Amino acid sequence: MKMIKAIIRPEKEGDVLRQLESEEIYGMTKVDVLGRGKQRGVQVGDTIYEELSKLMLIIVVKDDECQKAVNAISKAAFTGHYGDGKIFISPMEEVYTIRTGETQT
Repeated sequence: MKMIKAIIRPEKEGDVLRQLESEEIYGMTKVDVLGRGKQRGVQVGDTIYEELSKLMLIIVVKDDECQKAVNAISKAAFTGHYGDGKIFISPMEEVYTIRTGETQT
C-alpha cells in the first residue's frame, strides 16, 4: 500500500476530486494548509504574501492503484504556473480500521 500526499491549489479541488472519482478512488482526507515553494510567496502591490493557501489531500491506495491516482491528480491539478503543487508518495506498512479492527498490509 502507498500513502499519497498531494499539495494542490484550493481552486483545483473539485477538478481533482472528480478525476479521482472517475478512477474509482474515493477515500481521502483533506486538510487546508499554508505553504510556499521556490517562488517564496507572491507580491501584490506593496504587500508580500510569503505563505499561500493550499489544500493537502491524503490518500491511501493499493500499490497497483498508485500510478493511476498520481496521474489523475497531476492531470486535474495542472495549470502550468508556479504553485501547481507537489505529490509525495510513501510506503504504508499497515492500516487498521478502528470500527472493525481489520488490518491491511
